[in-house]
Amino acid sequence: MNASIDVRTPVALARDCPAVLIPEGSPVTLKAGTEVFVTQALGGSVTVNVHGNLARISAEHIDALGMERSTGPAPDTPATGDGRVDESLIWEQLQTCYDPEIPINIVELGLIYRCEVVPLPAGGNRVEIDMTLTAPGCGMGPILVDDVRSKVSEVPHVTEVDVELTFDPPWHSDMMSEAARLETGLY
Repeated sequence: MNASIDVRTPVALARDCPAVLIPEGSPVTLKAGTEVFVTQALGGSVTVNVHGNLARISAEHIDALGMERSTGPAPDTPATGDGRVDESLIWEQLQTCYDPEIPINIVELGLIYRCEVVPLPAGGNRVEIDMTLTAPGCGMGPILVDDVRSKVSEVPHVTEVDVELTFDPPWHSDMMSEAARLETGLY
């Protein structure tokens, strides 16, 4: 993804672009020529401010902003020879998933409650993840779950990814890493 983004300068969309309104999760189409302000470009997707509303543009559509799609770390990583999953690669992928409103990855936010690799009897591995959201009513839950599922499935030897969204226990800011609390001022 492009490193230098001026958040003070509007970007005119080069083409019609599907997006999702934040936080309700409603799909919209942003029309070609619409001026947007990039507020966050992390983990492949981009959050834009359009007419005072936030919207998430997925990685496959960031070309509408004149940006190039980047690739994550797992596809270029050599697989283990014995079919085991390198769990550190799963956590690397999870750290590329961002809440579209908060410029902190979901691991640092404390949204991942459980991540377990389960070998399958017929071969391959299932990764089981329990995660939560910062707010139970957030409409972005399905988008974040899909992002996690998609990125973790890129890890070598992962054949299934099961992501469960839970609100027990409810998330609170104490679950954030110390660095995330410092960055957000919630310490």
